[in-house]
Amino acid sequence: MRPAEGDTLPRGSLRPSPAPRTAPDATPRPLRIIGCCGWSVSGSVQEAFPGSGSHLQRYAGRYAGVEISSSFYRHHQRATYARWAASVPGGFRFAVKFPRGVTHDARLVGTMPEIEAFLDETAGLGSARGPLLIQLPPSLAFQGRTVARFLTGLRRRYAGELVCEPRHPTWFTAGATQLLTEFQIARVAADPARVPEAGVPGAWDGLRYYRLHGSPIIYRSSYDDSYLAALARSIDDDPAPLWCIFDNTMLQAAQRNALQLLTLVRPATPPEDRSTARDQSPEPSAPPAASR
Repeated sequence: MRPAEGDTLPRGSLRPSPAPRTAPDATPRPLRIIGCCGWSVSGSVQEAFPGSGSHLQRYAGRYAGVEISSSFYRHHQRATYARWAASVPGGFRFAVKFPRGVTHDARLVGTMPEIEAFLDETAGLGSARGPLLIQLPPSLAFQGRTVARFLTGLRRRYAGELVCEPRHPTWFTAGATQLLTEFQIARVAADPARVPEAGVPGAWDGLRYYRLHGSPIIYRSSYDDSYLAALARSIDDDPAPLWCIFDNTMLQAAQRNALQLLTLVRPATPPEDRSTARDQSPEPSAPPAASR
């Protein structure tokens, strides 16, 4: 059951970390990217995306970012990523899901050649490349040595934003959380949450990343008004850069929910301003844990 308006989200659902609300001022608001998994704008939602151009171009007229999940199933050429980046406005960003060969088939072991190929491909996005998403299979338990070896190799090759969506209960222990934090990896807040802690942003606090899969029927159910209003208040109160991706795409609920949430949250710094600041800033450096 969804919470009534004004209530907090129930235990076991997505529950963002509490943060004090601050008075409005001239300080640029942190990154806020609300969007969907994929950029299809067909069917019942197409009227919300007027104009000509590709689905991606029309999508980018309403949103500041998108999550690419097709990369989980197959590799895309670097030129394909570059073409996508060239078709969107400045400041638009792409989160990209890791290939299943890394996370599900090899289960994080012996994966550096495929990771290097993936990083080279997604580099075609240039400054539009956002967080890289490591979604783990529900059967993959946390094994400290294996994970530390994997993250060390990954961080030696990539210093940008990383988020992880683990789904086995052992990933929500203090030891697993500490290891992710050391490598500056944000743990995804997911709904539905397999364990209560899975609904809370965790590990590295330099980034929040929400993935809303639909509840009670995963990938199909839409979120109601009271849920979205409570979520918007939590987003407004959070001082960290934040992504919120709707993955309940099967009946196009994702687009409807994302568009509604956009009307509820306070505006962030315009994407073009963030793009300029990012292009002028130095490249991120790898966290100290990568030097192990």
